[in-house]
Amino acid sequence: MMKQPTFWAGNLRTLRIRKKISQQHLADLLGINRNKITAQESGKTRNPRLEDLVLISGFFRIDLDTFIKTDLQQATEEQLAALEAGNTIDLTGKHIRILPITVDNGNEENMEYVPAKAKAGYRSGFADPEFIAGLPKFTLPELPRGKTIRMFPISGDSMHPIPDGSHIIAQYLEDWSYLKDDTACVLVLKGGEEDIIFKLVSNRIKQQGTLLLRSLNSNYDTFEIPINEVLEIWTFIGYLSKQLPEAVAI
Repeated sequence: MMKQPTFWAGNLRTLRIRKKISQQHLADLLGINRNKITAQESGKTRNPRLEDLVLISGFFRIDLDTFIKTDLQQATEEQLAALEAGNTIDLTGKHIRILPITVDNGNEENMEYVPAKAKAGYRSGFADPEFIAGLPKFTLPELPRGKTIRMFPISGDSMHPIPDGSHIIAQYLEDWSYLKDDTACVLVLKGGEEDIIFKLVSNRIKQQGTLLLRSLNSNYDTFEIPINEVLEIWTFIGYLSKQLPEAVAI
């Protein structure tokens, strides 16, 4: 028999409410008595059975050790989705998505430009301070101050009428759970043929642990990617291009 885990009660209630299911519905899904759910959420069960702990943590796809020892009430939707995908995260915030930056002589954060020749190496170097320090710097008027901003090259016509070869100026998004549907974003991906892509992004983190990606060009299909395949998200501010936009037929 086990003593009542420190965070078990609060985590169970948080995860159940997050899935929008009642205590009775959860009990039915698990094949146990509702009184067990009620007692464990209230903290009244001093010695919950190990079998119940394993059953419940398995249902929520959260590692049992994490379920017991980590306060998931403080986790973002993105962090919970990462846990459900089997990843290990640090909810203290000390090791979540470390972003190296550089500053100028006035201690203002630089805006870095990722040129086409550096694009292929960005996926492996995005967390390397030396790599980031070696990127070219740029400045433009009327961009947000005090924010982390970078410029990325794009290729192809999937975001037409934004021309092929444009450079997307974007702001770093720290908490992905705040991402609104159809937000234009630059995504840095872990794998696949493309390491940096530009799409309209819809948030499906809470429901499926994914992002829904759509192109402006209707010739391209909408598709989903698992959230754990994403390294960074940058929200669109503007773009630079040497081409005039095509005339729109009236």
